[in-house]
Amino acid sequence: MAKTQTTIVDIAKELNISPSTVSRALKNHPDISKKTIELVQACAKRLNYQPNALALNLRLGRNNTIGVIVPEIVHYFFSSIVQGIEEVASNEGFNVMLFRSEESYEKELKITNSLINARVAGVLASLSKETDRYEHYQQIIDNNIQLVFYDRICIGINTDRVVVDDYAGALKAVEHLIETGCKRIAFYSSPTHLEISKNRKNGYLDALRKHKLPVNESLMFVCDTRDAAMELTPKVLAMDNPPDAFFAINDHTATGILRAVKQFGLKVPDDISICGFSDGDLALACDPMLTTVEQHGYEVGKTAAKLLIDKINGVTLGQFTNRIIKTKLMVRGTTRVI
Repeated sequence: MAKTQTTIVDIAKELNISPSTVSRALKNHPDISKKTIELVQACAKRLNYQPNALALNLRLGRNNTIGVIVPEIVHYFFSSIVQGIEEVASNEGFNVMLFRSEESYEKELKITNSLINARVAGVLASLSKETDRYEHYQQIIDNNIQLVFYDRICIGINTDRVVVDDYAGALKAVEHLIETGCKRIAFYSSPTHLEISKNRKNGYLDALRKHKLPVNESLMFVCDTRDAAMELTPKVLAMDNPPDAFFAINDHTATGILRAVKQFGLKVPDDISICGFSDGDLALACDPMLTTVEQHGYEVGKTAAKLLIDKINGVTLGQFTNRIIKTKLMVRGTTRVI
């Protein structure tokens, strides 16, 4: 049976005094004698009494809880972001409430309503794939709750944002494919309204233009999961003029491409080159190991949490910051050697 938490009433019964006397003694109230204060505080220590932080915050009109909205937690990138957030929050004396939108706008809407009702101190949010309306986030700000976006951001609301350098990461990845001899590079993207999709597509397109390769709309697809990539890729490889390389929006999609290419009877990287975007354990677990773009999710999380806590503490009120975390190309076995 679980041990119940010690309350002020328990201490009062132990010492045969009133709960109000215990409460005041714990606060070193001047109306309580030094002897009684010492007795109460010694008893509280012996019984392992811990004050109710939530009740205290409500009484004092403050809250030390941060709400975190994450699209999904199974991806290494998002789990590493959460790790960074929790480390900073813990060091600064804040608690974290984690919510998964599961890529659903409706669920995201319910989460933001719950966070507003809970009067959290601040919110860190990354948009779901379905989200293309943002009034619920404006409501957070309108309720005097601090808000910081990370990774999948909304540019229509004045608030701090933390993103990886999606454009530069995509540009370097596609340039690497071109420099290793690839000329027809397919791009698998997330939904096109997301800023990460726009920025990575721009990097992809600019790499093609920089190296004077044609831009072919028939090689661009909305496909951002492993299962979808395994279904789509055989059809792409069966085209009259198929691609010789794939640049994927994330590593889950890239590993789906890798499996489909192998099942199609082609060799990686001899026949087809593949590059992902994330760099977690999944990139190292496949055969051959995946060339990909490292996003530094842990640093994204730490940076976002620091920005939010500065807002909560009044350090940067009225100021808006965009932080860009640099990426790094990790060259491994799914692309050719230059």
